[in-house]
Amino acid sequence: MDKIAVLIPCYNESRTVRKVIEDFKRALPEAVIYVYDNNSTDGTDEIARAAGAIVRYEYKQGKGNVIRRMFRDIDAECYIITDGDDTYPAEAAPELIRMVFGRNADMVVGDRLSSTYFTENKRAFHNFGNTLVRRSINMLFETDIKDMMTGYRAFSYLFVKSFPVLSKGFEIETEMSIHAADKNMQVENVVIEYRDRPAGSESKLNTFSDGIKVLRTIARMYQTYKPMRFFGILAAVLAALSVLFVIPIIVDYTQTGLVPHFPTLIVCGFTMLAAMQSFFSGLILKTMGQKNRQDFELALQTIRIHRDELLGDERKNESIHLSEVRLDSGSIKKKKRGML
Repeated sequence: MDKIAVLIPCYNESRTVRKVIEDFKRALPEAVIYVYDNNSTDGTDEIARAAGAIVRYEYKQGKGNVIRRMFRDIDAECYIITDGDDTYPAEAAPELIRMVFGRNADMVVGDRLSSTYFTENKRAFHNFGNTLVRRSINMLFETDIKDMMTGYRAFSYLFVKSFPVLSKGFEIETEMSIHAADKNMQVENVVIEYRDRPAGSESKLNTFSDGIKVLRTIARMYQTYKPMRFFGILAAVLAALSVLFVIPIIVDYTQTGLVPHFPTLIVCGFTMLAAMQSFFSGLILKTMGQKNRQDFELALQTIRIHRDELLGDERKNESIHLSEVRLDSGSIKKKKRGML
């Protein structure tokens, strides 16, 4: 198990990946740096290997797919994830790590939005989208994460091994934030200095298509993690529509004893049944969600035990190695005495 693992997902980052690796080597000389190449065609993998990183590959396209592979493959006490485009400062990494080891944080967010992001980033819709996503998630999930879409984060072993990666693309950051909020994990924010991509380096993020995917992810995860609220709102809307359209029918019936709009009455009845079904669906899913949280807490205990076993095996191997070194040095001394 590594003490600190720096994870860099890359797709055609040949212009910047060497500098990113060298910067993190200086900032974290004790860390192991992994570059996961995602079908690059510009020699990113060779440049990263020459710079001293461990290069591995993920052939399913998309950042979410790369992170899934990283989290499965690598065991470390602390993980740093960053982009290969040289927009995040390696100098901030020790502070992120300190939050994991010193404050037992499960996820540490590199907060760009509280510093230079809005002045450095030249894409206006990206600025608007980041603000919209941050406010939406903080309101819907009752959290206070300062930057939802940042690609610069630190994680504990418990977070990485308990996080079910479902997203395939750039919506992965949203999924991480909502998972941490829903599972009541310790989240810390560290303000970092953001710098825009250097000349010649192009963003792989499509403002509109990826933005729509992020919004769909928020809606899907709100339905999953807050089912009573989601289906409760749906039930309230359906019930209100049913009542709104049935009132004129009731008024006509009380005045004339007739039901002139019988099809409308039938539709109102089915709409009210759908509202009731939606309400009870939310209630059932909420109960299932509570059971899922209980199972998740138990799973964390299993993951913690596995982590301690890995650390224990490493310490045991280190002690065996040290004892062998002492034995070798002792035998050398005995040989010298015999020669004398």
